Amino acid sequence: MSNASPSPSSNLSAILAVLLGLAFFSGMDAIMKGLVLALGAYNAIFWRMGVGFLMASALFFSQRRPWPGRPALKVHLIRGGVTFVMGYLFFWGLAFVPLAEGIALSFIAPLIALYLAALLLGEVIGKSAILASLLGLAGVFVILAGKMQGDFSEEARWGVAAILVSAVLYAYNLILQRQLAQIASSAEVVFFQTGIVTLLYLALAPFFAAVPPAENWPFIIAAAAVAMISLMLIIWGYARAEAQHLVSLEYTAFIWAAILGWLFFDEAVTWATFIGTALIVSGCLIVAWRKPEKAEIVEAAVG
Repeated sequence: MSNASPSPSSNLSAILAVLLGLAFFSGMDAIMKGLVLALGAYNAIFWRMGVGFLMASALFFSQRRPWPGRPALKVHLIRGGVTFVMGYLFFWGLAFVPLAEGIALSFIAPLIALYLAALLLGEVIGKSAILASLLGLAGVFVILAGKMQGDFSEEARWGVAAILVSAVLYAYNLILQRQLAQIASSAEVVFFQTGIVTLLYLALAPFFAAVPPAENWPFIIAAAAVAMISLMLIIWGYARAEAQHLVSLEYTAFIWAAILGWLFFDEAVTWATFIGTALIVSGCLIVAWRKPEKAEIVEAAVG
């Protein structure tokens, strides 16, 4: 990384690119929620990942990059397996939980990643990280308390549980992605992630796969395309500005999730969700501002 400070215009362009990328990413979540409700979690994810793999393959091979070595392949395989389970749990849970609440609960992943970084990468956990974790945990409890006061069905309980387990796996995924960032290009990471996950879902295809009705294909293709556009915009932004200037933008995803959930699924956002999200986000920002180098872990969340 260059030591030269980015220009104000470069920072502004990067910020706008990341903001737009996160808006696209939230749109993908909304499209996927509709597909999960229509097709079930397996088929929605399987067909979207398959289409995404075709797009990622075109990008990867067009760059004529060399095949990765054994160390990189090992991390790709582990990350693909983690993503396989993580993605299924998140989108399955999202079918039973409002979009904004699901996104809010997933925000605990960067906080969990700090402890995994200490365990797996030998990083030191400071007082600010402990305070951040307590704020994040309090935020989760506030959201759950608000949920229990309303319509908290058995399915919603399982949905919340699935999203929280997915967030733990997502935290480990961030550590793996940080490791990959040292040895692999973004095109390579996307290619192997979509490819491995697609192969794992393909292994279950004889038992669960069903060809989606014609009216669902535009949404499947749109979800794959939007995910790819989002990734490219975010990578472009992070290549042009420091993570400490961009990491907090990730939480705008909650705003888009609230708007899209209200528009397309008639989901109201409660005050408990707003307050809980504020606590979780505050915890993440404490870490990002106190220890700028830790922001790399959170940065991976938008990669």
